[in-house]
Amino acid sequence: MSDKIYFKSDSRFNFKKHMLNVATRVHHRIAPGHAEKTATKLLLTPVRAKPKHAAPADLIEGSISSKEGLLKTYRVGNGPVWVLTHGWSGSANQFFPLMQHIAAQGYTALAFDHPAHGNSEGEVGHLPGFVSGLEAVLDSLDETQGVIAHSMGCAAAIECQHPKLSNKPLLLIAPVLDYVSNLFGSIERSGYSMRLFRSVVSKVENEYNYPMASVDPFEKLKNRTAHCIIVHDQHDKFAQFTVSKQAATQMCRVKLIETQGLGHGRILQSQQAKDAFDALIS
Repeated sequence: MSDKIYFKSDSRFNFKKHMLNVATRVHHRIAPGHAEKTATKLLLTPVRAKPKHAAPADLIEGSISSKEGLLKTYRVGNGPVWVLTHGWSGSANQFFPLMQHIAAQGYTALAFDHPAHGNSEGEVGHLPGFVSGLEAVLDSLDETQGVIAHSMGCAAAIECQHPKLSNKPLLLIAPVLDYVSNLFGSIERSGYSMRLFRSVVSKVENEYNYPMASVDPFEKLKNRTAHCIIVHDQHDKFAQFTVSKQAATQMCRVKLIETQGLGHGRILQSQQAKDAFDALIS
């Protein structure tokens, strides 16, 4: 259900949203503990999407341990490793076509399901959990060539401070560079009680020692020294194209490839995404 909240941008007045706001505020006032448990289940539980792509014939499945539980991994190809990290309510399966292209260029494509996503363990998902999952994958590798990320996975890749990502190139597909404002804006537009949501966020902040005020993918991208290519559709409904364009305008190491008609998800299978990878390795 959470994807219907995060991936809905209609800001017009809606009676159902109004009633949701009233109900969640009252719930939080009279039974705060129960309201927070309910909100956590609703807002931090991603949809485990059904696979859309057939597994490559040479796909090797595995798993690694993490603080969030066992994470399912998927490996194709031989050679230097590129790590692929998906977005909210996504899975590694979305990358299978792109992974085959990466393998054909002489590299290993290593994707994984984030905690509470795909076939990985875990009950709830959030940015600190995404970063923790990516760190666990990087810990399992001797070296990595770079990261390919989609949507919220882009924010996690930029936020990640793992030394194996230092000065490594990034391919960001439909990135959410304004992560905090995007997140809180989505919840506010849904009608859900913002006070209740902030209470849920506060618990995650305390558990992971990861204050939301420190999250700023846009500014942190400015400080990266390696090259970055962004592939973004002009009419993406879930991640603002204008923010990606601003990044490419202000940051000399960031290049933007614009698409039309591919939206937020289909862009992963686009020729532009493959071309962007080829440009990064050339």
